[in-house]
This record gives sequence, C-alpha cells and structure tokens, in this order.
Amino acid sequence: MPAYDDSDFGDSTPLNQAKSHDINRAPSNNLSAGGLAIPGDGSSDAHGTAHSIEVPATRSSIADASHYMHNLSLSPSMRDRRGSRNSFGTSLPIPRSKRQSRLSSVHYPEGVAQRPGMPPIQPSRDIIAAQLQDLAGEKVTAAKDMAFVFDIDGVLVHGDRLIPEGKRVLEILNGENELGIKIPHIFLTNGSGKREVPRVEQLSKILHNPISTEQFIQSHTPMRALAEYYKTVLVVGGEGYKCREVAEEYGFEDIVVPNDIIAWDPTIAPYRVFTEEERKTSRPRDFSKTNIDAIMVFSDSRDYATDIQIIMDLLQSENGRFGTRAADPVSQRIPIYFSQGDMLCPTEHPFPRMSQGAFRIGLEAMYKSLTGVDLERVVYGKPELATYKYADEVIASWMETIHNDERLPKNIYMIGDNPASDIIGGNMYGWNTCLVRTGVFQGGENDEENPANFGVFKNVYEAVTTAMKKELGQDFKFEFNESINPSTHGIGASAIE
Repeated sequence: MPAYDDSDFGDSTPLNQAKSHDINRAPSNNLSAGGLAIPGDGSSDAHGTAHSIEVPATRSSIADASHYMHNLSLSPSMRDRRGSRNSFGTSLPIPRSKRQSRLSSVHYPEGVAQRPGMPPIQPSRDIIAAQLQDLAGEKVTAAKDMAFVFDIDGVLVHGDRLIPEGKRVLEILNGENELGIKIPHIFLTNGSGKREVPRVEQLSKILHNPISTEQFIQSHTPMRALAEYYKTVLVVGGEGYKCREVAEEYGFEDIVVPNDIIAWDPTIAPYRVFTEEERKTSRPRDFSKTNIDAIMVFSDSRDYATDIQIIMDLLQSENGRFGTRAADPVSQRIPIYFSQGDMLCPTEHPFPRMSQGAFRIGLEAMYKSLTGVDLERVVYGKPELATYKYADEVIASWMETIHNDERLPKNIYMIGDNPASDIIGGNMYGWNTCLVRTGVFQGGENDEENPANFGVFKNVYEAVTTAMKKELGQDFKFEFNESINPSTHGIGASAIE
C-alpha cells in the first residue's frame, strides 16, 4: 500500500540490503568521538521480521520555506551522509510492543460479572450486535477492511474545546452504527510535550469517548527508539518539566533541560529572568565537564531566545561540551532531532499559531548565518515516513485488539486540517486523504499545492460518513437499533440485507 519505493531514498539498492552493507560500513572517524554504533541488522522481532527504517538527516534551502514541510526525510540517501555525525542513529527500529490478543471483537465493560469456568456474561446489546454481524457477512468484512487515522487539533478539538462533530464520529466508530461494530481508528497528531497516558485521559474526557494509548501516536512517540543510542541528551520544549518526564518514560538515561544549564551558568542566556522556583526545581551540574550526545526538540519552545542560544552553543561546540568551539563544525557537530515540522497549529485563537516548524526554521537560518553551513537535522511527525511506518504497526495491532485479526486494512482514510502535513503525508503514503475546514485549511475547493485525494469536507462528521457510505453502501445507518430481533428478521432487519 505505501507509495514509496527504494528510489525515493536516492539508491537503487533495497533498503534492507543498504542497511546491512552501508550503515555498518560507516567511516571510523564518524563514530570514534561519540562511541555510538549505528543500528544494524539486530532490530528484528522474534519472528525475524525487521522493524528498522531509514530516517536520514537532510539539508534544505534557507530561502525557500516550501521545502521545510515535506520530503524532509526522503533524500538524499543515508549512504551519502556518512561523513556527518548527524547520520548515526538515524536508521532506527520502530519501538513496537506486542499487545495481548483479545479472544473476541466484543468489548466487555470493566466489572462485568464472571462465572467460573464459563465465558463472561455479555450485555444484551453485544449479543444482538454479534448476531447482526453474523448475518451481514459482506458488510462486516468491508467494515473490518477500512480504518481511519485522525489528526486531533483542528479536526476533533480546538485546544481543550470539543468540536461537536468529533464526539459523534467516535460514537459511530465505537459501535453506534447499524451493525454495532467497531471500526478501526487511531489518532496521529503532531501535538507533543506530554506523556501519552495523561494526554489520552485528557482527550477521552474532552471527546466523551474512550481512547486507548494503543490507538495514540504523538509526534515524539517513535523517538523512544533513540534512547538506546544516546546517553546524555538535551530535551527542549514543552511546559515546565513535562518533556523531561516523557524522556524518562522513554528510557533516556541522562536528561538535561535548558533550566538545568541556566541554573549552572545564567550568563548563557543574559536576558532570561530565572526565578528562584525554577532554580529549586532544576538539576545543575558542571556542564563544562559534560558531553551532550544529542539534542531532542520534543515540543514547541516556550522561550525561543534561551532555547536557540543554548542549542546554537551546542551545535558549534566540540562534541557537545559547553565552553568549547569545534575546529570542524560539521564532523564534530552533535545530532539534532525535531519531533515534527508543522509551521502552524490551530488553537482557540481565531488564527493558527506558530508551531515547532517555525522554531526550527529560525534556528536553521541563525545557524546558516553564523556558520555559512546548512544545518543537518532529523524530523519526525507528519508527513515523515517514519511516522507512517509506525502508524501501520499501531493500526494492525489495534485490529488485533478489537477484532482478533492483526493485519492492515486495505482502505485507510486520513482526516486532517493541515494540507502541508496531514494531506501531503497521507497522499505520499497511499492513503485516502480528507481535508476538513475546522482548522488550518480555510481555502477554496481544495488546497492547490497539496490537494486531498478523497475530498474537502465541512467537518469530520461529513468526511467519515461519506467514506463509510462509500465502503459500506449509501444506505448504511449511523445508529444502532437495540429493538431489532435478528433471529426473526424483525424491525430493522432490512438494514443488514
């Protein structure tokens, strides 16, 4: 299904061959300083299936902003980047944990009565739904062969405010339809800065529908794989120390945040007003004796001036040590990773606000103006290939959770509001793309540069119901009739014929 082939990576050699022959053959001067090995053939599961993908560092032209929003990780090939330290660690295993298989697609509420030696007692609604599904074989097959991928901000919510159609859509996909069947769906957001569990709990309350962490991908979720390759990292962005908490949960061993550095040496950011409370909660040390292995921008910066100053000091340093300047700014430059590339993000404000992509562009321009060299960086999130590969894993796993069938549905619909990330990413990956008018996009019939291939819709409800009618029939009903008697083809039985 993905619309990528080996030529997209600037090399005719298949990716798995390139990984085993090229990545492990990196020049010794690339690795000796950091002592980090490039991931090779070891990233496979118990069945021997490889889960590594290439996310090469890339350069872009400072003058043309259109290139910042797509094709960031497709070219040039990793093989052409062996001289740069920002190349190692960028061919990474997808962090995939096997979910426990469920015995049925029927959802049993917590606390349901149990009978020793016998199956759990099923609510009457679930019994009726199961009987309906037995009678409607073709529709059930079609329902299990489609899936939805939702952006969140601008599609389902505006900040902490619910978009009403979002609640109704999730009710339909969670079984409020004529078959009472669950339609696979996941959430793929460039939002970030919080641990997955509290973010899912928050969304469940706003949307009035249950959401599992097994359905949820933030922009930095795939970055947990980096914890295996870097010991001491600078984590930037987010509110307070929440991104430190995220990095700790991901398994990073030694996490530094900007406040730690300012507490050690306030002169690094001369215009920063550093409060006593911030000083008490920081973790200062002598950073002139500490090597930072990599920079991770997990979320939007809350203090551009301070964060850019600290990052610039590290990018120009010798092996990530404050107070030094590298003799060779390219070979000695430590790698930098961004969790996503969106320049704008819809919020409760009438106009979209600048996001992490805008911060990155400013940093790149500053780096180029001071060094004369384009900054290599690795970008995750939509529309990056790594994120969509990870989404495939999550969709297939969620299929097993709700239908005991671990596979990828044929018809996947991406619902988004940002043509430059949601739509172009889905288009490149071969998904059906739906653009809604409740977020970033407020244009004409379709976006001129990155048009949605399935259409433009007023809101998420119109997008989802149109897609479901295409796959399940124009007469498909978006409500469940609990009074139906499938065994006698009573009221409502005609709906499944």
